[in-house]
Amino acid sequence: MGVVKVVSEKSSVKGSPPSMPVSTGAVATMPSRSKMKLWMVRATTSILLWTCIVQLTTLGEVWGPRVLKGWPSCFSQESTLDIKLPSAVSVPTRVLPPKRVYKNNGYLMVSCNGGLNQMRSAICDMVAIARYLNVTLIVPQLDKTSFWADPSEFQDIFDVDHFITSLRDEVRILKELPPRLKKRVDLGRVYSMAPVSWSDISYYLNQILPLIQKFKVVHLNRTDARLANNDQPLEIQRLRCRVNYSDLRFTAQIEELGRKVVRLLRQNGPFLVLHLRYEMDMLAFSGCTQGCNSEEVEELTRMRYAYPWWKEKIINSDLKRKDGLCPLTPEETALTLKALGIDPSIQIYIAAGEIYGGDRRTAALVSAYPKLVRKETLLNPSDLRYFQNHSSQMAALDYLVSLESDIFVPTYDGNMAKVVEGHRRYLGFRKTTLLERRLLVDLIDKYTSGHLSWDKFSSAVKEAHADRMGNPGKRVVIPDRPKEEDYFYANPHECLQLDETISSV
Repeated sequence: MGVVKVVSEKSSVKGSPPSMPVSTGAVATMPSRSKMKLWMVRATTSILLWTCIVQLTTLGEVWGPRVLKGWPSCFSQESTLDIKLPSAVSVPTRVLPPKRVYKNNGYLMVSCNGGLNQMRSAICDMVAIARYLNVTLIVPQLDKTSFWADPSEFQDIFDVDHFITSLRDEVRILKELPPRLKKRVDLGRVYSMAPVSWSDISYYLNQILPLIQKFKVVHLNRTDARLANNDQPLEIQRLRCRVNYSDLRFTAQIEELGRKVVRLLRQNGPFLVLHLRYEMDMLAFSGCTQGCNSEEVEELTRMRYAYPWWKEKIINSDLKRKDGLCPLTPEETALTLKALGIDPSIQIYIAAGEIYGGDRRTAALVSAYPKLVRKETLLNPSDLRYFQNHSSQMAALDYLVSLESDIFVPTYDGNMAKVVEGHRRYLGFRKTTLLERRLLVDLIDKYTSGHLSWDKFSSAVKEAHADRMGNPGKRVVIPDRPKEEDYFYANPHECLQLDETISSV
């Protein structure tokens, strides 16, 4: 029997018919035993696998989040419901705008100068210019050498990824130059220049674009007020607005802390934001020394001479004040707010840095409005630890709180005052009291000298500001004197819903 089996297997392997008789009993027995063994292996494996799964599920329920709580269970619908789904379920996926396809004419690098809001408006201008010239914009560099010496990079203040992706339907923006061009710039081989202030977009088309096409990369080393306020194409004006109010937003950390400050203020009712621009840098720059003692005047003068880019050195403070070119002092501000009828029980948030002269100068304001607060008094030191020595990040917090206030009152028409004013107009013409300083100092002097009663003083102040509350209107245009006309970002009327009957002044 054994011989017959071997021969049969060999014949089968060779594929030829058997030449010897084969026992059918032996052949029938072998396949049946093989099938049985295979079935037993499969059954045993299945039992082991299911046992493991059951054990793992049990362990997940016992150990909870330490190991297996997040694993889905095949046996319990309740455990499936406990699974925390990805954030995409609760937060809608952001739909990016389609990329704009255009022939790239080269690369534009920009170095912004000035404080936060001066740089903010410049960034908006540079985006509009890059879009019009069909070039690629490199994420702007921020000023680190000005009075504030803030070392913050663009991504420390603004949401750089949102900035790049949200504008992809208008202009291509890169975080850095392509390697070959970057190496050339690092070696100092780049064409750098300061564009002419208050230029039309045609200047950039006719003067700057040929340079970009020639050198492939052009670096603009100054960006403040380099694009005209008026007579620009409508699409340019609206893109400036879009960047400012939508695409250029602060980092999540700054935005969240700003919301926290607003919540803390709202818990105690309405609040007024006072942009009290009575800080050392402003007084030194402007030469305004009203109320300062002789040591302070000397200190401010030394600072003015220490900064060569502050061109005006010899300044008559009294004449400048009478012309309305000085920020109101804290004492003048207290009188003005009282004359306007501001409730003395309202919270006043000071949106500014350190007030020059400290408590001595703010005493009158605190006496008139006891609920005077700052971010430093509202927040814990731990909340601000990452913002210390970063003036632009601190200014960003003040900016956010200023937007949400019931009333915004700037004591000087600097960059923050103007940009916040325009943003509040964009948000629905929120109340912004624009102080007429030239008239105010004259009225204040008459009142403090006894030539005007309080009632007449208060009535005159209210009358002068009845139409200076951030109401709808068009910018004042002064041909050939752009510094004296209304700033685009203070009143971007091309982007606002205005009554058609409103005309230019």
